[in-house]
Amino acid sequence: MAQAAPAKPMTKTQLVAALAEEMGSDKKTASAALDALGALVARTVAEGGALTLPGIGKVACRARPERQVRNPQTQEMMTKPADKVVKVTIAKSLKDSVNA
Repeated sequence: MAQAAPAKPMTKTQLVAALAEEMGSDKKTASAALDALGALVARTVAEGGALTLPGIGKVACRARPERQVRNPQTQEMMTKPADKVVKVTIAKSLKDSVNA
């Protein structure tokens, strides 16, 4: 059984157009809403908080401890300092809609 090629991700222009249609408004308003949402998520996560997007998932900042890693070119082990990563947990409703 052959799998279909994955669809290309939606561009910002396509997303703004689809969002404007879904909202029943113009593209300028939809673009402002999308930019505001992106800024809000970035600010909240940068401050170490978490944000739940209903029906989509949870975006959170997680601290990773200092750890040993291997350089793939030289195979040398080195210590990587502690850092933070952004983690996205997908909502169950979204997972279920994909697998329906």
